[in-house]
Amino acid sequence: MRAVVCRVDRAAVEVEGQTVGAIGRGLLVYLGVVTGDTEREAKWMAGKLPALRVFGDDDGKMNLSVTDVDGGVLLIPNFTLAARTQKGTRPSYTDAAPPEVAERLFAQVAELCGEQVATETGVFGAHMVIDSVANGPVTVVVDSPKGE
Repeated sequence: MRAVVCRVDRAAVEVEGQTVGAIGRGLLVYLGVVTGDTEREAKWMAGKLPALRVFGDDDGKMNLSVTDVDGGVLLIPNFTLAARTQKGTRPSYTDAAPPEVAERLFAQVAELCGEQVATETGVFGAHMVIDSVANGPVTVVVDSPKGE
C-alpha cells in the first residue's frame, strides 16, 4: 500500500460537480492499493496516517500529528500510485490491486482512520476533482511494509 500525504490548510473532493468530502486543516492522502496488499497493510496504514508527525509544535518543529492538532483526513483512492514508470513513457498499472480488493481495503483504511480522527473520503472508481491548499509544502510518501 502506498500513500502520498500532503499537509493542507483545507481540501475538498468533488464528484460530478458535488462536494463529497472536505476538511479544514489536516492531511490530504492519496491511497493506492497494490497487488498482495491485505488487511494487515490496511491496519498498518490506518495506524500510521493519524500518528504521522508533520505538524509544527510551538517551536516550529514537526512533532505533532493530525490528531494532536484536531485536524482531519481526506482520503482519496488512487490506483495510479501503483504505476511502474521505469520503461517507456506510458505508466503501467499492472501492480494495482484488482478493483474489488482495492475498494474493500480502501474502505477498511477509511473506517479505521475514522475511529481516530475525522475522516472524509473520495468515491472509489469515480472521476474526482480535488481542490487543496498545501501548507509547507509538506508532502511525504508512506509505503506499508509487506507482510510475511
